[in-house]
Amino acid sequence: MSTSYNNNMFDVIGVGIGPFNLGLAALMEESTEVKSLFFEQKPHFEWHGGLLIEETTLQVPFLADVVTMANPKSRFSFLNYLHEHERLYKFYFLERFHIPRREYNHYCKWVSEQVRNCSFGKRVTTIEWETDFVEVSWYEGEQNSLNGYFKIETEDIETGDVTYYYSQHLVLGIGSTPFIPDSMSGHSKDNIFHSAQFLQNRERLRKADSITVVGSGQSAAEVFLELLKEQPLFNYQLDWFTRSKGFFPMEYSKLGLEHFSPDYTNYFYGLSQATKDVQLPKQDLLYKGISAKTIADIYDVLYEYSVGGQEPPVRLLAKTEVAAVKEVDMGASRKYQLRCRQWEQEQDFIHESEVVIAATGYQHPIPRFISNLKSLIEWDEKGRYRVEENYQLKLSDDIDNKIFVQNGEMHTHGVGAPDLGLGAYRNTMIINKLANREVYPVRKRNVFQQFGVN
Repeated sequence: MSTSYNNNMFDVIGVGIGPFNLGLAALMEESTEVKSLFFEQKPHFEWHGGLLIEETTLQVPFLADVVTMANPKSRFSFLNYLHEHERLYKFYFLERFHIPRREYNHYCKWVSEQVRNCSFGKRVTTIEWETDFVEVSWYEGEQNSLNGYFKIETEDIETGDVTYYYSQHLVLGIGSTPFIPDSMSGHSKDNIFHSAQFLQNRERLRKADSITVVGSGQSAAEVFLELLKEQPLFNYQLDWFTRSKGFFPMEYSKLGLEHFSPDYTNYFYGLSQATKDVQLPKQDLLYKGISAKTIADIYDVLYEYSVGGQEPPVRLLAKTEVAAVKEVDMGASRKYQLRCRQWEQEQDFIHESEVVIAATGYQHPIPRFISNLKSLIEWDEKGRYRVEENYQLKLSDDIDNKIFVQNGEMHTHGVGAPDLGLGAYRNTMIINKLANREVYPVRKRNVFQQFGVN
């Protein structure tokens, strides 16, 4: 039986509009005949809104915008954004490679408003794989026949209206979600919350008498620094606990940075999965450490506070795990007892705090809307996607329909999966596969060092 869905049928539909799918949308609209559409449930583009703290910067150069590393001539580049906003000379005199995080977010929002294939305020609720025979016609006089396609159900966030779309291929780009460990969950979100909600809770923090930050990465450091700078105004006790061995800087040497290259990604992909699972936890400081500048800024503020023998109520304690959190009834107010353990000393202690900020990282959950596709997708023994080298999910059936993943493949492709600088490379691989031609060239050698013997 033949069915026609010409108005709502696409070559590829993407779910989620973060920097990676935004870049894919821009690169495809600009350079291919691929008919695409991308959905995002937020009303507009927003990248880590709760951490757009003033004076914080990206940890990658501005060239890691959504298009430049694939197409430096693109009108969606960061430099063209500056030109369009009459900021090019201002940026020129700024003489910085790392741009403000707030400006990167504004740049991405600008791109999202320029492209025509991004739809905000639409939540994808379910996706099903259909095997009906379909005839479609979306190019000038061109007919196309499909033996299978994906049926995507969407819900309008404002009106609740449900609409169905159909696509030959999918790209999953929903990104990561804040992770709070079980030991800290189940309490009031006004008092214990993830660092991703820092700015939304700023006024609450200013009224607290004690605040504890738990975590070891860049987000923890930036939140701690911001609280530290405001401490003299609001007089709270401020503690920072991390289970890491210390408050160490992220690896940022030039040869170290070459691990965030297509060359290392290709090398890592060729390793056995067992080797990958052993190596990834050992590479934390390539992407989980703190920038040396942020550490220096924290130290400078602490030093300034100590002038004249002053001892501000601040404590930084490494090698410390938070095993459990218990609410304590204080009558008119509430506090939380943190049961902690300094693992090197093997010493337990109790710490009290009115507010706890969990800078405990992010996770990549399997989205609920693909529950009907689980039998189609291949999974490894740990319940993770099996991913091809070109970022295509391995499927249990030999079909023409493809599912690609954005930033859900660290276990197969290595530490560069969440890195903004590799987003354009991954999109190059996806676009070339979808277009069935080399739309953007893939360079064979990009770095000076060699990662394997062949």
